[in-house]
Amino acid sequence: MDWLLTAPRHLFFTGKGGVGKTSLACASALKLADAGRRVLLVSTDPASNLDEMLGVALGRQARAVPGASGLWALNINPEAAAEQYRLRVLDQVQDPAQQAQVREQLSGACTTEIAAFDEFVDLLTGGARDFDHVVFDTAPTGHTLRLLSLPQAWAGFLAQHADGASCLGPHSGLKMQEARFRAALAALSDAGLTTLVLVTRADPAALREAERSHHELRALGLLQQRLVVNGLFQAQDRQDAVACAWQSAGEAALASLPPGLASLPCDTVPLRALDLVGLPALRALLAEAAPTSAPTPEALAPVRTEDWPPLSHLVEQLAQQSHGLILVMGKGGVGKTTLAAALALGLVERGHAVHLSTTDPAAHLSDTLAGAQPQGLRVDRIDPKAETEAYIQKVLASKGRGRSPAELALMEEDLRSPCTEEVAVFHSFSRAVAEARQAFVVLDTAPTGHTLLLMDATGAYHRQMAAELGDSRFVTPLMRLQDPAHTQVILVSLAETTPVSEAAALQQDLRRAGIEPWAWVLNRTLLGSGTQDPLLRQRQQQETRQLARVADGLATRRALVPWQAQAPVGLEGLRRVLGA
Repeated sequence: MDWLLTAPRHLFFTGKGGVGKTSLACASALKLADAGRRVLLVSTDPASNLDEMLGVALGRQARAVPGASGLWALNINPEAAAEQYRLRVLDQVQDPAQQAQVREQLSGACTTEIAAFDEFVDLLTGGARDFDHVVFDTAPTGHTLRLLSLPQAWAGFLAQHADGASCLGPHSGLKMQEARFRAALAALSDAGLTTLVLVTRADPAALREAERSHHELRALGLLQQRLVVNGLFQAQDRQDAVACAWQSAGEAALASLPPGLASLPCDTVPLRALDLVGLPALRALLAEAAPTSAPTPEALAPVRTEDWPPLSHLVEQLAQQSHGLILVMGKGGVGKTTLAAALALGLVERGHAVHLSTTDPAAHLSDTLAGAQPQGLRVDRIDPKAETEAYIQKVLASKGRGRSPAELALMEEDLRSPCTEEVAVFHSFSRAVAEARQAFVVLDTAPTGHTLLLMDATGAYHRQMAAELGDSRFVTPLMRLQDPAHTQVILVSLAETTPVSEAAALQQDLRRAGIEPWAWVLNRTLLGSGTQDPLLRQRQQQETRQLARVADGLATRRALVPWQAQAPVGLEGLRRVLGA
């Protein structure tokens, strides 16, 4: 990746969850800093793990990274940004009665998202003047596409709607920021200022998502793109069946590179044996790789089946109920969609009717099922655009009754603001939560940060209902999520340091909301595969440490899903994921 040394000011690393965006963003920022540049590394992911990777506690203010002269880093904190945003808007409102109304307007989850976006805009439009480069480590694709589309969406919305109010407060206050939104859009669209790095793996699902992102970014006018294929594996032992299968799968995926990606400049980064935490490992990521030596056999502790049963063991326990909500959660790229589909199939094959859906903006359920849909399984997705349109029409029909055409037109204009989507998705999610009172509903959730925003909306709605109804009896979606007889949360991780740390942090966030996770699943483990390839054996050694970490205090109910030589798609592939 020598092009980094002639890179423009802004670098965005984006892609499907789990492809290594954060690792490559950190390694690239380090390479630029080591070359004498002043670099600011920024995470726009609500579930950022920059702190752990760089070994330094980060906040909203840029902090120098010890051991990396010239490198500073920060996390955009959505909650803190939201409060600062509220204060700025309220400063523009003089009437105390109107202030209370505006604060109520600014209490939703969409305000949290737009406030984080506001800090992002500041970094693009002059808030990082002291730096030669700003490197953005973004959230997984669906969330990032929304973030990058917001400058265009808000600039257009404000140009068309000069009066009234939105869920972000009075338009008069927002109009003051219109110039900043337009400047952000100009910076993103300027090939001399910004390059978008699409990070992928040599994996069909990751490549399909990168191809979709490529076209959606082009539609936004963001044309300066590069492709980086991360984690490319080369077998050292040509007699090792697992290693050869891994290499062959990667070669086959790259041989059928989608046409949009084939047109982009491309770099490859080899798979590393190192767990990419800490500056030495991050520097090594973009350096020449040295041959890997295998660990001694005694370094790999055996995995006891009774401690780590197959996924089918969890299905057997779930199937003892007649209904329930199963939420599959975790960091992007850990295999949530595959495991959600496998759990749904397991329940269907035990005689239950199941509704399988997803809250992920980059949904892949249809790809995972490969078109198959056994009797008893209903599959769909929470489509943000369709949900938004349905929500707008419902509000117009209910709250618009009896209003004049002019009043209806103004109401619809307000509902067309970009953040209405968050409210609409929450309402759809709430319907799925309620449906689980009569049947099984398996929800494949968006990557951690986006899911936490949805949980935040659920909590905000609960607080609103409690304030309005007082001692009256009511049941909110949050109360159903907190009920272990109604909801089982399954946390999915890889047996690697960062995904386990993020799942542990998510577990703590859920517990603070009164939601107790039901089980953990460690997915795609090499342990027990029989491989003798030195690099894969090194990775197995790291996996044993993470299994011990999860078993020692993080999860009492758990399952293990081994790495599959064949892609786990279609009914047979999903049955292999379930195990014996």
